[in-house]
Amino acid sequence: MRINTLVEVVVVVVVVVVVVVVVDGSSSSSNSSSSSSSSGSSIEVIVLLVVVVVVVVVVVVVVVVVVVVVVVVVVVVVVVEIVKVTVMKVKKNDL
Repeated sequence: MRINTLVEVVVVVVVVVVVVVVVDGSSSSSNSSSSSSSSGSSIEVIVLLVVVVVVVVVVVVVVVVVVVVVVVVVVVVVVVEIVKVTVMKVKKNDL
């Protein structure tokens, strides 16, 4: 549930960043005055920072999910091996 909410937030941020980039790109291409270029560069820096933060968050989430999956798989394998060994011991004792 928490991961889904985080993914939704990341998707919304990415959509907002894309919209800002598209709108900023169209306005700066039609407007080539010095004031718009200076504000555009600051907007581009902010957009770049937001994109970097989003990418870092996505990478961290993916790494956490992979680690959790690996831990779960290892635990399941260990439990299955323990059960196999105990079943073999019980069968040997029955004979």
